[in-house]
Amino acid sequence: MLGRLNHVAIAVPDLAAASAQYRTMLGADVTDPQALPEHGVTVVFIKLPNTKIELLEPLGEGSPIAAFLSKNPSGGMHHVCYEVEDILAARDRLRNEGARVLGDGEPKIGAHNKPVLFLHPKDFNGTLIELEQV
Repeated sequence: MLGRLNHVAIAVPDLAAASAQYRTMLGADVTDPQALPEHGVTVVFIKLPNTKIELLEPLGEGSPIAAFLSKNPSGGMHHVCYEVEDILAARDRLRNEGARVLGDGEPKIGAHNKPVLFLHPKDFNGTLIELEQV
């Protein structure tokens, strides 16, 4: 069911500062910021030869990243994203196995304009998992 690792997401308190740090200190290719109001975040992606790093900053008061940063003020790893061929089939299979899909269980459009779902971290060894249809 799982495809390749799409990205590792890191929550940051200051997206501009974190982007500059990756760009100048590490020489990374960093995308322009993209606001995703439906997800409550603003993101940038750092392009790597084999995957991406996503930097997340809260967007709005109800942002799940704001809650994460209140517990981790310096930021930290937020989730990992895996690719799947068919997100609805993956969702149904996971539910049948007892995994909890966050939200209403219906895919939302993510930063890459593809359907995404999130899986409860308590079902996956404390790691929030995002699935993205390719």
